[in-house]
Amino acid sequence: MITIVPPRPRSYKWWFRVLMYSFFVLAGQSVATLLGRLYYDEGGKSKWLATLVQLAGFPLVLPLYCLVAIKSRKEHDLGHDSGLCPMTSMPPSYKKLMFVYVSLGVLVAVDCFLYSVGLLYLPVSTYSLISATQLAFNALFSFFLNSQKFTPSIVNSLVLLTISSALLVFQSDSSSGSSTNGSMSRAKYMVGFICTVAASAGYGLLLSLTQLSFRKVVKRETFKAVLEMLIFQSLIASSIVCAGLFVSGDWTHLKREMKDYKLGEVTYVMTLAWTAIAWGIFSLGAIGLIFDVSSLFSNSISTVGLPIVPVFAAVFFHDSMDGVKVVSMVLAIWGFISYLYQHYLDVAELKKKTGRLASKFDKQGIANTATQ
Repeated sequence: MITIVPPRPRSYKWWFRVLMYSFFVLAGQSVATLLGRLYYDEGGKSKWLATLVQLAGFPLVLPLYCLVAIKSRKEHDLGHDSGLCPMTSMPPSYKKLMFVYVSLGVLVAVDCFLYSVGLLYLPVSTYSLISATQLAFNALFSFFLNSQKFTPSIVNSLVLLTISSALLVFQSDSSSGSSTNGSMSRAKYMVGFICTVAASAGYGLLLSLTQLSFRKVVKRETFKAVLEMLIFQSLIASSIVCAGLFVSGDWTHLKREMKDYKLGEVTYVMTLAWTAIAWGIFSLGAIGLIFDVSSLFSNSISTVGLPIVPVFAAVFFHDSMDGVKVVSMVLAIWGFISYLYQHYLDVAELKKKTGRLASKFDKQGIANTATQ
């Protein structure tokens, strides 16, 4: 006799994790972006150092990883002692895991460097709005890699986000930088724009590949696997960026840069330290959302920060909020709400299917009891 087991509805623990990860993404991204702009505005010049602090916060999760690993080991031993069924799928080989970690680590290093260049040459509000194209690129890559369905709401969301970022190409020269040379300022603005769009594409690809790796290679739905993915890819990416810092010769100028920092040496160190911590929190939240929901949902949550970062940028860095930026922000928020509505429809449909399967399960159980 084949027993039909209906899918279980998402528990309060799942919702708590999703809310916690979402807060990590929003808070980490907003604080880190603003601190990154502060570093450049007050005298910081090293793109390699600005990239390194995006990655250097991963050791903060090592204590949590140790606790999770100890708990996982105890549960594993208990499972063998109590005669529980072993895992149905074989664990991945170390070669496959290392290939995944190295590949994603290289992509992370390149992506973070492009973001550093974009933040250097763009106002932080413009930078944040352009980054919304992550969602469009992620949806495109998820369509090919993770069988993401394109519903009318998702298509509408992607079109709005694309138009939102495309509008920023027509920003005036005055908002593109502080250089005295107008043509050079415009050139730097376009370099920053191109690098930010490329970084957004890379980040969308990274999230899709991470989700694909969990499904095809890692095959372990555990928080320990999430932490391992974050730690190893960050370690590899940090090593690559450190090598770039020394090969480029930027490290020889850091001592002078710290002394010349407008807010003082202590503030220089604290700015870099808190930027690293904020990005570490963001990464933990992003990978957690990929694990519990999807890469597209993880990316969409980061777009909620769109109305947060530009507003704070206008307050603290006096970024201009002209008509183009306001329209771009409205379209970006509209695009996110459209995607969120589609996620609501998906959850509602899942509940209906769960109810139908549960009803079928109960009827089958009654029929089997009657035949016995």
